[in-house]
Amino acid sequence: MGIGGVGIEDGRALLIRRGSEPLLGQWSIPGGTLELGETLVEGTERELQEETGLAVKVLDMIEVFERINFGRGADETWKTAEEKRRPRFHFVIVDYLCERIAGTPVAGGDVTEVAWAVESDLEKFELTPTATRVIRKAFSLFRGRK
Repeated sequence: MGIGGVGIEDGRALLIRRGSEPLLGQWSIPGGTLELGETLVEGTERELQEETGLAVKVLDMIEVFERINFGRGADETWKTAEEKRRPRFHFVIVDYLCERIAGTPVAGGDVTEVAWAVESDLEKFELTPTATRVIRKAFSLFRGRK
């Protein structure tokens, strides 16, 4: 189970660059895996604290989706054709709109960089189509809350 949080502030969304698989080196939405016994909201708050240094309040659910990654990591080789067809990661992810309560964004955990992006600049970060869709929905939800 994966969780993520889209923080929007001053017309910008907070993005992170992943330091580990899946999506190693790519810009994405802050988040990670839910820990046993943790609620979705608790996990989202924890992951944003770990990855960005921010204390957040979870506001609204944006979307639930699946991510299935086939293939291998940069340091792995396939032994058989069967291994090529096996999923490497399979996540069900729930993303939430969040607001900052406290803190200054800083890369933490397995994150190598953080950045604020206005909606019109999302393409520059080469996000996955799903992450782009979720962030655009977050901007829309945020505007609707005003």
